[in-house]
Amino acid sequence: MITKRLQIILYITVLLIILFSCDKKKDISSTIPKNTKPQVEKLIIIADKLYDNQNFDSAFYYYNKVKSICNPITDSENFVSTLDRMADIQQNKSDYSGSESTVTEALPYLKYIKNPKHAWNTYVILGINYLNTYDYKLALHYYNKALALKTTEWRKAAAKNNIALTFIQQKKYKEATKIFETLLEGDGVKKFPEDYARALDNIGYCYSQSNNPKALSYLNKSLQIRTEIKDDSGLGSSYRNLAEFYLKKNIPLAKRYMLLSYEKSTQTNHVNDRMSSLKLLINQSQNNELKKYSLLYIKINDSITEVRQRAKNQFAKIKYDSKKEKEENLKLKNHKAENELQLERQKNRNIISYILIALSLSLIVVLYFYLTSRGNREKIEATYKSETRIAKKLHDELANDIYHTMAFAENRNLSIVENKEQLLISLDAIYSRTRDISKENSPVITNEKYTFYLKEMISGFNTSNLNLLLNDIESIPWNEIEKNKKITIYRILQELLVNMKKHSNATLVGINFKKTDKSVIINYTDNGKGIDINNMIFKNGLHSVENRILSIKGQIDIDTKPNKGFKVFIKFPL
Repeated sequence: MITKRLQIILYITVLLIILFSCDKKKDISSTIPKNTKPQVEKLIIIADKLYDNQNFDSAFYYYNKVKSICNPITDSENFVSTLDRMADIQQNKSDYSGSESTVTEALPYLKYIKNPKHAWNTYVILGINYLNTYDYKLALHYYNKALALKTTEWRKAAAKNNIALTFIQQKKYKEATKIFETLLEGDGVKKFPEDYARALDNIGYCYSQSNNPKALSYLNKSLQIRTEIKDDSGLGSSYRNLAEFYLKKNIPLAKRYMLLSYEKSTQTNHVNDRMSSLKLLINQSQNNELKKYSLLYIKINDSITEVRQRAKNQFAKIKYDSKKEKEENLKLKNHKAENELQLERQKNRNIISYILIALSLSLIVVLYFYLTSRGNREKIEATYKSETRIAKKLHDELANDIYHTMAFAENRNLSIVENKEQLLISLDAIYSRTRDISKENSPVITNEKYTFYLKEMISGFNTSNLNLLLNDIESIPWNEIEKNKKITIYRILQELLVNMKKHSNATLVGINFKKTDKSVIINYTDNGKGIDINNMIFKNGLHSVENRILSIKGQIDIDTKPNKGFKVFIKFPL
C-alpha cells in the first residue's frame, strides 16, 4: 500500500521529470530528423535483397541500421518487420536467446500496426525460440496468440502445425494427432505436396509413438510423395521416422533407414536431422562402429558449436557497434546544443538534475534491493531443485562407471596399448551416457564374454592396500541367465565395490558365488568399518542396490555393525 508521503514524492518526481523533459526537448529537437521513412525504405530494399540471396550477415547489418533510425511509433510496420527479420536471421543461426532478445523489442509496438501479419510473424518467431529452448508453455502461449489473429488460412494452418509440433515435444501425441488430422481434412494442405507429405509424416510419427497400427501406412505414403517430388530434405525426416518405427520390430531395417536418413541430411546440409540420425545409429551400434559414429558426432557437434558461437558473436558485435555509434553521435549533437544554452540555463538545470538524480537513485536503490532479493530467492530455489534432480540422475546412472574408470586408471599401466584403448572406450561410454542422460544406454556386455568382463570389473578395484577374493564365479551358468539379470548383478556388485572404496576403508573383500537348483546366491563380505544397522536408511547407493535386486524378483539382506565389517546376502532366481 502506497503511503501519502510516497504519493507526494512520486507526484513531485513526475512533475520534475515532465519539466526537465520538456526543457530538454527544446535543446535536442533540432538534432532529430523529422522524417526518416525514405531513408528507411532504401535501406530495407538493400537488406531484403541480401536476405533473399542468403547473405545473412550483411543483411543483418543493414536491418540493424534500419532499426537505429526508424521511428517505432510513426513507422511501426517497418520497425517491427525489421526486428522480425533480424530475429529470424539469428534464429536460423541457432542463436535463440539473441533472437528472443531482438524480437521482444517489437512487442510494445504491435498495437500501432494495422496489418496482423507482422504480429503473427513476431509471435511465431517467439514461439520457435521458446520451443527450441524447451520452454513449451511459453511456446504454446505465443503460437496460440498467433492463431487468434485475423490472418489468412495459410497462417492459421501454420500456427496449428507449430502447436502440434510442440505437443510432440511434450509427448502429447493424441493432442498433436487431432490437430494434424484437422489440417488434413481441409483442401489447403493437399494443394501443396510438400506440406501434405509433412502432415502425413507427422501423423505417422504420432501414431508410431502411441503404438497405433495405422502409423506405417501414413509414413509410407509420406515417403512415396517425397520420393516422387524429390523432396530430399523431407526424405531425411521420413527415413528417420521409419527408423524409429522399426526399432522395436526390425533392427536391421531400422538401421538401414537410419543410414539413409543420415545420407540425405548430409546431402541437404540439414544439421539437426544429421545429428538426430547419428544419435539413433550410436544407440544401435557397438564396438568399432559405435566408436566411429561417436567420434563423428563429436566432430560435427564441435564444428556446429564453433560456427554458431561465431555467428552469435558477430551479431552481438554488429548491434553493439551500431548502438555505440548512435550513442556517440547523439552525445555530440546534444553537447553542441547544450553548450549554446549553458550560460543562460545552467543554474536551473543543475538544480533540477540534482533533485531528479537524488529521487531516482533513491527509487532505483529501493527497487534494486527488492528485485535482487526476490531474484536471489527464486534463483536459489530453482538451483536447488535443478541440482537435486541432476545429482540424482548422475549418481544413479554415471557415478558407478566413473568410479570404475578411475579405479581402472589407477591400477593399470596406461602405456600399454590395450589398457589405454580400454580406458578410451570407457570414457567414450561415459560421454555417450552423459549426452542423453534420460535414456538408458547400458555398456554392460552380456554375451558369452560376460564372465570375463565381470571379473575384469571386480578386479579393477584391487589395489596395493586392498586384497579382493573372488570365488566360484565360473560355477554360475551365466549364458543361461537373462540379459537384464546379468546387467543388474553387474551393477549391484559395482555399486557395492564403489561404496566400499568410498566409505569402508576395507583391506579385505570376499565375493562368493553359489548355484542352487532354482537360484543364484552371492555373498559379499568386507572387513571395513561397517555401519549401525539400527540407524541405517537405504539411500543413494544402497537404495539403488535394493531397487535393482527387487526389480529382478531377488532378495537382499544386509548384516553390519560399527567396526565389524559389512556383509550382503543376495539371492535371485535363474
